[in-house]
Amino acid sequence: MQSFTYTARNTQTGQKVKAEIEAENEQAAGKLLIERGFIPLEIGLKTRKPGVGFRNRVPAKERVIFSRQLSTLINAGLPLLQSLNTVRGQTANKALQAIIDAIITDIEAGAPLASSLAKHSSVFDGVYVSLIAAGETSGKLHLSLERLAAQQEKDAEVLSKVRGAMMYPAIVLLVLFALVIFMMTTVLPQVENLYKSLPGVKLPFITLWLVGTANFIVDFWWVLILVLVVGIVVTRRWLRTPKGKQVLDQIKLRAWPVAPLFRKLYMARFARTASTLIGSGVPMIQMLNTTAEAVGNSQVAASIHRAAEQVKGGKTLSASLEGDPYFLELVPNMIHIGEQSGELEDMMAKVADYYEKEVDSQIKSVSTIIEPVLMIVVGILALIIVAAVLLPIYSLGGKFSAPR
Repeated sequence: MQSFTYTARNTQTGQKVKAEIEAENEQAAGKLLIERGFIPLEIGLKTRKPGVGFRNRVPAKERVIFSRQLSTLINAGLPLLQSLNTVRGQTANKALQAIIDAIITDIEAGAPLASSLAKHSSVFDGVYVSLIAAGETSGKLHLSLERLAAQQEKDAEVLSKVRGAMMYPAIVLLVLFALVIFMMTTVLPQVENLYKSLPGVKLPFITLWLVGTANFIVDFWWVLILVLVVGIVVTRRWLRTPKGKQVLDQIKLRAWPVAPLFRKLYMARFARTASTLIGSGVPMIQMLNTTAEAVGNSQVAASIHRAAEQVKGGKTLSASLEGDPYFLELVPNMIHIGEQSGELEDMMAKVADYYEKEVDSQIKSVSTIIEPVLMIVVGILALIIVAAVLLPIYSLGGKFSAPR
């Protein structure tokens, strides 16, 4: 049984009624309403919106499985509706099940698959919808789904490597922060109490400064937590604004040592998406506009949109991207070769393969750079804390040492 929302007119009173009804499918829901004395005006499957909470999210892995299963079933000759129902029965994710139910309802009403998927943009992005539309138009829907699954696996693999590279420094910084807080709130107050019991001892500035900071943390820890929480919330909201996203995207493209990593990541994503779209028969301008949305950086996306406008004016894609500050030189050069040989799809795929390997190499380089930097930071902090503890001891030893 499924839940449906409906709008119907009461045959006795003539009033419109909006409510919910349980039935096996949309047709059964309509029959039940007629039997109850209503004229159905609109019936739709009740679904929960994905992405509201953690349990309602559809992971990338689930989308890959959905694409591969649907591709296999369609390629085997099963009708689309039967294929969707079969995939729905094999899907464990509740949010994806609800979405598939809604898609089935739309298709039963005569809507194409692409427009049905477009209603769930939080799960199926512009690239996905464009490829499905191209597959439906060309009659090769199973190939489009296979391409989508392959691309999503590549994207997930690259992103996983990038996140893995950032995990080590994040853990080190977290442990370092916890250690410093422990030292300042536990060890330094004991040092202060020790020297207070000794008459005439004047503490060095660095010790006084650290002790004062430690006392502030102990007395006003709730203020620090409040400021931290408010800062995180405000920063996250600001980063979602166009200006905040633009600033963050600029930092990714310019900040050392991560800028080369992100530049190569965006080149790989651009080339992989473009190759997939071109191979599915998506027109050039539509391909560029869709790729701009998928690349994940507003600065690179603006460059792609500018290139799309120049292509509209008659320029080649390679000439439109040549000299752009956000595109590495190899990309327009390879595109130019692809345009001349008529193998643009293959050239884009080769560019994607090259930069995906470069991303792996760059991740190792960034890790190699970050590790000694973190060690230096740890050493400096340790030196400051040790100095704050030992300097008073040396000054105390000098004061009470017997003259010779």
